[in-house]
Amino acid sequence: MTALTILDLGYGNIESIRLAFARLGVDATLASDLAEAEAADRLVLPGVGAAGFAMERLRSTGIDDALRRRTRPLLGICLGMQLLFERSDEGDTLMLGLIPGQVRLLDPAPGRPVPHMGWTRIERADGVGLTAGDHVYFAHSFACDDGPATAARVTCGRPIPAAVRSGNLWGAQFHPERSAAPGAAFLTAFLAA
Repeated sequence: MTALTILDLGYGNIESIRLAFARLGVDATLASDLAEAEAADRLVLPGVGAAGFAMERLRSTGIDDALRRRTRPLLGICLGMQLLFERSDEGDTLMLGLIPGQVRLLDPAPGRPVPHMGWTRIERADGVGLTAGDHVYFAHSFACDDGPATAARVTCGRPIPAAVRSGNLWGAQFHPERSAAPGAAFLTAFLAA
């Protein structure tokens, strides 16, 4: 069984992520301090919340520097994926800077209000357990710019990464824990990385 740890810093969708991994036969532990985060084999940085608050929590515990040094698999989900990037327009927040790029507010488009909530079809996917045509569930107002780390793409007023992968770093802007079979396939691919 794969050892998995989810960061619990007082924000995010921790329990639904934990249940998604439990459905895959993985009993995730929760970590709230630096030592636990550093010891984790596979680590999940959860989402839901505001960028500034999340970064302040990471800085106050020293976990931000531990994440920057990390060489083992790390998965950011929703806001957790955004935190992997350099900067967010949400409060002009400096992020972890692990993946080049900026997080910007989504632009409303016909049929795509902001916040973007609901099922969206994956247009392109590469090596993260997703395939073009899969539908996955989103709930967000900010998104990373499309770039070299994009492993799956959707269009929400502009092309954005639904998922990223860069070395040991994985990210999902969508919510794999709410995305049925495609979400389970994505989490399974992360566990196998």
